[in-house]
Amino acid sequence: MEHVLSMLGLALKAGRVEVGEEPVGGAARAKKARVIFVAEDAAPSSQRRAFSFAQAGNCLCLTIPADKDALGSALGRTSVAMCAVTDIGFANALVKKLAAKDEKFAPAAAALDVKAARALERKREKERHEKNVRRGKTKAKKQ
Repeated sequence: MEHVLSMLGLALKAGRVEVGEEPVGGAARAKKARVIFVAEDAAPSSQRRAFSFAQAGNCLCLTIPADKDALGSALGRTSVAMCAVTDIGFANALVKKLAAKDEKFAPAAAALDVKAARALERKREKERHEKNVRRGKTKAKKQ
């Protein structure tokens, strides 16, 4: 679990994590959140809000096996009940690490793999489109 929390701290330094209820809700409503992590000892109302944010934002919401203090120390705060990862690569890596530790996260890892593959394909398509716009698409010559 320590490796997952340190990777979460790295994602925070990269600017890919929203911490706290209001930023998580905003990221989820803007469809920027990829996965929402909730501490296992978070209040039931906080857990309920996090799951409703996930439904609104069409993302995953997972209760991780870490308490609020451990999650907070990984994110540079005293106590954190929920956080949202906004980068698909970080989210995929974190959920895979959780799935390696505990089998109950395996379906979430599989679902996030599919989303990551789709996101990568959209990114490549966008790059191809921008290249075509800059250079112009060449047509095959008829013989």
